[in-house]
Amino acid sequence: MKILVTSDTHYSTDLLIKAIQKEQPDKIFHLGDALGREEEIEAICEVPVTVVRGNCDHDISLPSEVVEDLGHHKVLLTHGHYYGVGTDVYELDELIEAAMNHGCDMVFYGHTHYPLYERNYKGMTILNPGSITSPRQPGGAHTYAILEVDSYGRFQINMKEI
Repeated sequence: MKILVTSDTHYSTDLLIKAIQKEQPDKIFHLGDALGREEEIEAICEVPVTVVRGNCDHDISLPSEVVEDLGHHKVLLTHGHYYGVGTDVYELDELIEAAMNHGCDMVFYGHTHYPLYERNYKGMTILNPGSITSPRQPGGAHTYAILEVDSYGRFQINMKEI
């Protein structure tokens, strides 16, 4: 299974469409601030899309967090703003605790527009795909992530630029 992980598209879907066409994912995780473009994203790629509510999303029907089973792993999907996330792994203690409380060994979040990937920090895999439309990190690369889970439940995450 190939999952495209994105966040903080903020009204714009042009670069996301390019990433979807390039990657041909089986599923998409959008970690918030899609700003009403959820249905458009689903229509574009015709694969399941899981979207969580970000701090700029006004659709209260979107969940603030979702737990997904991925092979032998459980991942907490959230925007991150409820947990005071920052751009450094040392600013993620509340987020890590929340993931552990849900029985997860992985947590994916957005909000900072700053990509971050740590494979085993405090026993947790942490992923922020950055922002494909409004990056904030030095160099300003438009980023997303690809998560691949094989038939044995093993996973690989690759950060990508568009």
